[in-house]
Amino acid sequence: MQPLNEFMQKLEEITVRASQIDKQLFDTYNVKRGLRNQDGSGVLVGLTNIGDVVGYEKKDNVITPCEGRLYYRGISVEELVHGFQKDKRHGFDETVYLLMTGKLPGKEDLEMFSSYMAGHRDLPNSFVNLILSFRGKNIMNMLARSVLVMYTQDEDAENYSHINLLKQSLNLIAKFPVIAAYVYFGFRHTYQRKSLIFRHPDPALSTAENFLYMLKGEDYSKLEADILDLALVLHAEHGGGNNSTFATRVISSAGTDTYSAISAGLGSLKGFLHGGANLQVEEMIRDIKKNVKDWSDKKEVLEYLQKILKGEAGDGSGKLYGIGHAIYTLSDPRAILLKDKARELAESKGKAEEYNLYEAIEELAPEAFGLFKGGNSKVVSANVDFYSGFVYKCIDIPKELFTPIFAIARMAGWCAHRLEEVTFASRRIIRPAYKNVFGRVDYKSLEERK
Repeated sequence: MQPLNEFMQKLEEITVRASQIDKQLFDTYNVKRGLRNQDGSGVLVGLTNIGDVVGYEKKDNVITPCEGRLYYRGISVEELVHGFQKDKRHGFDETVYLLMTGKLPGKEDLEMFSSYMAGHRDLPNSFVNLILSFRGKNIMNMLARSVLVMYTQDEDAENYSHINLLKQSLNLIAKFPVIAAYVYFGFRHTYQRKSLIFRHPDPALSTAENFLYMLKGEDYSKLEADILDLALVLHAEHGGGNNSTFATRVISSAGTDTYSAISAGLGSLKGFLHGGANLQVEEMIRDIKKNVKDWSDKKEVLEYLQKILKGEAGDGSGKLYGIGHAIYTLSDPRAILLKDKARELAESKGKAEEYNLYEAIEELAPEAFGLFKGGNSKVVSANVDFYSGFVYKCIDIPKELFTPIFAIARMAGWCAHRLEEVTFASRRIIRPAYKNVFGRVDYKSLEERK
């Protein structure tokens, strides 16, 4: 019998061959790869009342780039943000209320809703002890496992009445920031041999304040809390077609429970092409800072960006992380709103020079793409991931929590879309088609096989 390592090597070679499909066949059968049309626009697979992402205008099958717009239940995210910032208050609770109900709350309803959410943050001791026993070097996996454990502690986990689904959703949104903080400290204790620190959630604090308090105690500023609240609002929803929300809707369409559906969203968001993108931006910036001698020299920065695009620098992927988006073309409204606060935060932290480098990269990216392609500047802009990692770093949030913060925010969108899918959507399991191109093969007996 052949050695096990040789057998596994043979299995690897066979499975690689078995996984290959002739790329020309995708064109032959007009396959919408990535559920995208040939022009890059998304294939229409459903309807939603929740979020709307606009990055281009399409008329007579011609796509025209436009300034990016994002709407939550018909309200532009700029209006929403400027509204609560003008009142000098945090806006995540009312954003959750808006996404779940379709309307902005009045003052009394907002106070009652915030009180309800704050009252559901705390975790049972038995649950805390259980999640502390989880092991894994990526917190997102431990968070998905934590959500599945919540199923075991919910006596009505399989109750599909609308009121019960709503309560499960709000409970998840309220508890998830606390779960993320506890899981992080468990991770830190296990893998970094640091002290195990727990702080109980404070019902008097906003979601952003409470999360910073649980991480840092009272060692955070109003500006830090304000910008984290802004980041939560900007990440709360992004239409039904983004990968994690679509995954949640696909799983929900099968008639499964809330916790299984949300854990699927978490698994999707973990991916480096989705929620993990800001970590790759930080790695790219670290490489640029190391290899560009004069950060203020735009010519030197541009030349290095071209090296990255050619795969001669950075991680060799040829990608400028944080630049470009599946829908947004001329601009990402989330990046614009976050960038405004990022400058203020950078100046307060003595990181203005580093912020200027980010701004220079954003400015030079279209030209770098154009030179790389041998033509004019490409229509491309920074997305929200480009600045979010920098913001979190300025707040002294550990990199292991960058993607979990995204999940804390997007939990609101996932839950809203789940309710819509199971209540009033098509009520049909989502089941797109795949064409088999393997061909037919005759069965051979065991003695005939080579």
